[in-house]
Amino acid sequence: MFAVIKTGGKQYQVAANDQIEVELLTGAPGDMVTFEEILLVGGDAGVTVGAPLVAGATVSAEIIEQFRTRKILVFKKRRRQNSKRSRGHRQSLTLVRINEILTDGAKASGKKATKAKAKAAAPAADAAPAALVSGGLDSSNLSLISGIGPTIEKKLRAAGITSWEQIAAWTDADIAKYDEELALRGRVGREEWVQQASELLAGKPPRAKIDQAELKSGEDR
Repeated sequence: MFAVIKTGGKQYQVAANDQIEVELLTGAPGDMVTFEEILLVGGDAGVTVGAPLVAGATVSAEIIEQFRTRKILVFKKRRRQNSKRSRGHRQSLTLVRINEILTDGAKASGKKATKAKAKAAAPAADAAPAALVSGGLDSSNLSLISGIGPTIEKKLRAAGITSWEQIAAWTDADIAKYDEELALRGRVGREEWVQQASELLAGKPPRAKIDQAELKSGEDR
């Protein structure tokens, strides 16, 4: 079931367990509030549109947090008038969690809605779970492979490559595929990513750190 409520001069579509930011409401975190301006209610039985409000419908919610937005600056200048004005503003908002959508004059039960638990995304078929390997290093830290910087790491993660195990298992076909899709320009083979991933899994120190140490040593000399 869902509803469209009106509060603070704005309209919001809500369902149970939704968290929304609305104009400032009176109350402290944990307090229960009721929205009585319900413009529409929908569900398995169909949609009821208010005229302008749905009779007997209310929505109960719990205040989660009272907060203020980031400051915005409003600057005004009048041309050729030597007139400037700068003002700052932070809007006060309330974060609420929707508990129940009630119709036909029903009263709120007073029970808080269960917090929606984020479902863990199912791993890709070829993905291996990230874990600590020999040496206490995290196999999901792709930047420990020499040649993988922040930009390339972002591309790899977007393509579902999140661990050394995946890179170590790449075949020639996989290398050619990702080289073309991610515009790697032959870096996988040239910088031996597969070999580096295998070395890391075997507990050897990262080449990326060795390269940095050698560079620093050369600069000191």
